[in-house]
Amino acid sequence: MNRQKQFSDRKTFRFKRFARRSYSVFNSIHKSVTIGVLSGCALLSAHAASVNPTEKTGIQAKPDTIPVKELNEVVVTASKAPLPLNMAAKLVTVITSKEIERAPVRSTEDLLNYVAGVDILQRGPHGVQADISLRGGSFDQAAILLNGVNLTNPQTGHYSFDIPINLSDIERIEIVQGPSSLIFGAGAFSGGVNIITKKDTHSNAFFKTEGGMHGLFGAEARGAYKTANSVHRLSAGYKHSGGYIKNSDYDIVNLLWQSRYNFDNSTIDVQAGVNDKKYGANTFYTAAYPQQYDDTRGVFASVKGETGGKLKFIPQLYWSRHYDVYHLFRPGTTDIPSWYTTPNYHRSDVYGLNLNMQYASDLGITSFGGEFRNEGILSSNLGRLMRQKSGNYDKWDNRSNISFFVEHNFVFDKLTLSVGGLYNYNTALADTLKANGFYPAINVSYRTNDAVSLYASWSKSTRMPTFTDLYYKAGKHRGFAGLTPEYSQSVEIGWRYKNRALTANLNVFYTKGDNLIDWILNTSDGFYHAQNLASLSTYGAGWDATVNMHQWLGEQQPLQSIQIGYQYMSQKSDEARQNNPVSAYVFNYLRHKFTVGVQHRIVKNLSLSWNLRWQDRAGNYLKYITEIKEEQPTAYQPFGLVDVKANYALHNINIFVNANNIFNTTHVDFGNIPQPGFWLTGGMSYTLR
Repeated sequence: MNRQKQFSDRKTFRFKRFARRSYSVFNSIHKSVTIGVLSGCALLSAHAASVNPTEKTGIQAKPDTIPVKELNEVVVTASKAPLPLNMAAKLVTVITSKEIERAPVRSTEDLLNYVAGVDILQRGPHGVQADISLRGGSFDQAAILLNGVNLTNPQTGHYSFDIPINLSDIERIEIVQGPSSLIFGAGAFSGGVNIITKKDTHSNAFFKTEGGMHGLFGAEARGAYKTANSVHRLSAGYKHSGGYIKNSDYDIVNLLWQSRYNFDNSTIDVQAGVNDKKYGANTFYTAAYPQQYDDTRGVFASVKGETGGKLKFIPQLYWSRHYDVYHLFRPGTTDIPSWYTTPNYHRSDVYGLNLNMQYASDLGITSFGGEFRNEGILSSNLGRLMRQKSGNYDKWDNRSNISFFVEHNFVFDKLTLSVGGLYNYNTALADTLKANGFYPAINVSYRTNDAVSLYASWSKSTRMPTFTDLYYKAGKHRGFAGLTPEYSQSVEIGWRYKNRALTANLNVFYTKGDNLIDWILNTSDGFYHAQNLASLSTYGAGWDATVNMHQWLGEQQPLQSIQIGYQYMSQKSDEARQNNPVSAYVFNYLRHKFTVGVQHRIVKNLSLSWNLRWQDRAGNYLKYITEIKEEQPTAYQPFGLVDVKANYALHNINIFVNANNIFNTTHVDFGNIPQPGFWLTGGMSYTLR
């Protein structure tokens, strides 16, 4: 029987069959009672002991306890109970490790630029600093997760990607579009990005080195060691460049350790990492001061347990800390004005505990649980005045978030219906009833056959202001401590098709946001002020398709695959129509984005990957005119970029050359910050299996 017939003969998700194969509820409870009780007690005691509460993250599950369709379909975290992608009732974009290997990029942020539904506004390339926008949302509205751990930075979303991950570590990236509070927690206002690392199953080693223009150098190393009941993996990476313009140099170090322990039908996953960055921040936050410099460090650790059986307990404990020293004038700069005395010092801390319980029955999968998350900051610029100064910090703030959720997935041969909701409470808003409310979600997916599915979803979300939104006062920016949370609700319908040769998606969405937070230029005083907008409606549609040419036309012809994607968005706001404001974020959305990727073979073992990105951004910014030292409102201009990667594979060795922006196109993603022109790099990697 050929593979295609095997696939077509296999049936969808059958819970009666699963019930016969699963462990009994009694045995499952007996094996997991210790973890469940301790985790539940910890969650409740954290609520009682703290003045504050939080969010929640998406969790992966083991396929032997949450049954999946027996196709080669990736399981994604688009609901509390992970489901095969063809059953997900939301738009989920998956970037695979194979796609990552052939992409001409040097960071996760660079890679996400090739997704039509994702807007990446880069201040610095190669993972220096970038903001992510999903469906027109701001960079503070997207949740960033590493293996289900929510590492979103409460100080500012500018630092949410300060995570210790190398491209060679990544198994896949899941991008969930639209409000996702039920999936990832209250802060996943416009969606979430879950980066999932490779799970080594045997001892191995990997090494990569590269170099190129502008003094670029990079090296990555990864090793795994397997014992009878555990696997341990250590990854390290270093990136350096002298910069493509003055004061755009960078040094980035990543260290990541992960271990998995297996106990009968249960697992424990431990991970910890450090991300250290030092970079020239030429015009990053204001064009008037090109000598800005940033020195950041992020550290995190987490422990997750998972039991098997029909009733699963998935507790998770995590902690992250981020240091930021921001210099308006880089150390060593001459002729520093006398009014500038010291850099800004910030330290943000997040710790949390969540418990996800899942019960599988003939009626589907029920998920329920909660999360406690505490967010705090010590700063020389952000927060309330401390009674006594501590080192470089004389200001502080702290808040806690607690949430409880329930979701049930009814799964039948052709239909998946997910109904659930999140109750959220935040101590910073204890007197505000609306801020501590219920956020429901309803998702449905109908599979007309093995290849085609239709889906629709409706959900609501909320997000707290960041500490920068509330307190930042420097240069031409003024935060506002009276900001209130953002709220949104979204409707989406879509169509999905998949067979061996073709994968295609089509979706249409509408989002209504209230109290959205933006930084708007006040022409009377020349400052950007943080404020809540009345309301904003976002309409959009997108499609993408991937053609596996080898499956369609055979492996003898040179074409390997073709990927095409497009997204269109439009916004309506009475405030924007009447005032035409200069907006730092909200009104500067991507109106059009079009992407194309082509992979083909030149000769045996030598292949090329071409990537085209064209985009047209709405809105405008204040362009700084150096000659007159003044700013003038300037509309964003559309641009197109072409990148190419050549890869030669020989046994365990890969030799590659990247050519980015091959036509040397002048462009900006954000404000006055010019992005790199043509940049040539090359290197090699070696894998010991």
